[in-house]
Amino acid sequence: MLYSVVNLPIIVVARAELTAPKQEKALLEIAVNLMVPSATGDGEFHGPSINEFFPNVIFFAGTSFEINRIILIRFLAVAVLMLVFWLGTRRMKIIPTRGQSLAEMGLDFVRVNIAEDLLGKKDGKRFLPLLTTIFFMVLFMNITGIIPFLNIAGTSVIGVPLLLGVISYGTFIYAGVKKSPAKFFRNSLFPPGVPPFLYLIVTPIEFISTFLVRPVTLTLRLMMNMIVGHLLLVLFFSATQFFFFTADGGFKLFGAGTLVFGFAFTLFEVLIAVLQAYIFALLTAVYIQLALAEEH
Repeated sequence: MLYSVVNLPIIVVARAELTAPKQEKALLEIAVNLMVPSATGDGEFHGPSINEFFPNVIFFAGTSFEINRIILIRFLAVAVLMLVFWLGTRRMKIIPTRGQSLAEMGLDFVRVNIAEDLLGKKDGKRFLPLLTTIFFMVLFMNITGIIPFLNIAGTSVIGVPLLLGVISYGTFIYAGVKKSPAKFFRNSLFPPGVPPFLYLIVTPIEFISTFLVRPVTLTLRLMMNMIVGHLLLVLFFSATQFFFFTADGGFKLFGAGTLVFGFAFTLFEVLIAVLQAYIFALLTAVYIQLALAEEH
């Protein structure tokens, strides 16, 4: 991670004899260094690298349980998620507290706008725990991408998106098979109403789109959005450091622009984090709805 705390330079406190302008410059450099990597010393700009998503192992190196900082961020996101809902629901009252109101608001959003809206009250209640878990797990792991000192999403590496994609796909298969084991696969591969001679073309397409593409698109959509968002933030903030502290003359003015864009894209990443969590849970509900449809 380019601008992570692991790779942060050791910042020396400004000496007492610094003049006021020098002190301001030193403080600004410290603030920017909290978000971007230190200069390499060669005077050249170095953009983000894909290597950021493959950090060094911190614990249990050489074993099957290697832990790097991204895995630690995932652990932290799950712990915070559990803590938030424990605090919000441990003392439920008729007149809710502020924490209880926030927890209920989040749960009601998933229940009403995703589960019941697509699956109805009966099936919505049945699959609500899964949809709620997916939504908030993706949300909390996405949001770590803009939190200082973490600065990378737990979903920006394929492990978690793939796991959730497989769970979503498995639930889709389970729902269809449980309702109608024989009709589910037959109607999925041989859609009713299609002329028999077209099945030679339609069936392979349906097999690929229904049983292969769905888990892949769920996985890649989430992961690639988080990767791109992270790389853009690193690009803007590392460019800000370069223009302010390395570039000469009038080029320093470009630092103001990249800093503004960096903060603007940080706010945009918050929106993307919420949107991707909503899309993942929504598509999972849509797939379940298709599996439970009458034609299956």
